[in-house]
Amino acid sequence: MTTLELPSSMVIHDRSGATATQPILYAFALEELLCRAIGKAAPPILHIWRHPRAFVMGLRDSRLPNAAEANEWLLGQGYDTAVRNSGGAAVPLDLGVVNVSLLLPKRAGDMEHRKDFDLMVALIRDVMSTITNRIDQGEVMGSFCPGEFDLSVGGRKFCGIAQRRQQHALSVQAFIIVEGLGEAKASLARGFYERAAGSASPSDYPLVAPGSMASLSECLQIELSANRFTDNFVQVMGAKGVKVQSPRDILGYPSDEEIQGMMELLKQRYAIKQ
Repeated sequence: MTTLELPSSMVIHDRSGATATQPILYAFALEELLCRAIGKAAPPILHIWRHPRAFVMGLRDSRLPNAAEANEWLLGQGYDTAVRNSGGAAVPLDLGVVNVSLLLPKRAGDMEHRKDFDLMVALIRDVMSTITNRIDQGEVMGSFCPGEFDLSVGGRKFCGIAQRRQQHALSVQAFIIVEGLGEAKASLARGFYERAAGSASPSDYPLVAPGSMASLSECLQIELSANRFTDNFVQVMGAKGVKVQSPRDILGYPSDEEIQGMMELLKQRYAIKQ
């Protein structure tokens, strides 16, 4: 088990309350630019955010034969959609999901990505230690966005982790389903793949099975809100000396114009296959 050792200069950028104004690509564009700033001189950042109603695809998802039709189906239900530039597969988001990203500098020639996943796992376990010590790590078969670093309780996944590596910085991104019905999100992901797969081989996309996903609230059978989880997260990090900072106090924080420009670039670069 990895010991939690965060950089002493790390700061928290908590956007979990800014849920009604920005499109889903905003968070990914912001992190892309913050990583560039970290690669120069900015401090490591712990970015916390939420979105009210979105569906984020992985690159492989966007290349499925009928991905464009499936995307239209999602848009018709009021979901904001995007293709992210990190690894992993599709993830539905709502206000019950807390997204946490570790934005860290990367040493030249550093090709070992496992330690960064391990650090995120250790971080989540540490923050949740006052709630539960029953968190398992390992791929949950039948889950959406499956991977070796899935986190689960009692065989049901509540968290997935992906990574994006630049030349001088990296982002380790976790989605944590805190409240709500995990099966509702699994059903949405299943509906997307049923429409997007077309003639693709079943090995080209996750086969999302009932009973594979659950929120932490469901897993632990407790009342746990996303707000309470985030507050606890910030408090635990604060006790370790990692404090919340406003954008104006974060070195190299991008302007709104820069973020909008990066959003357009990501939209063009990772467009859904037609």
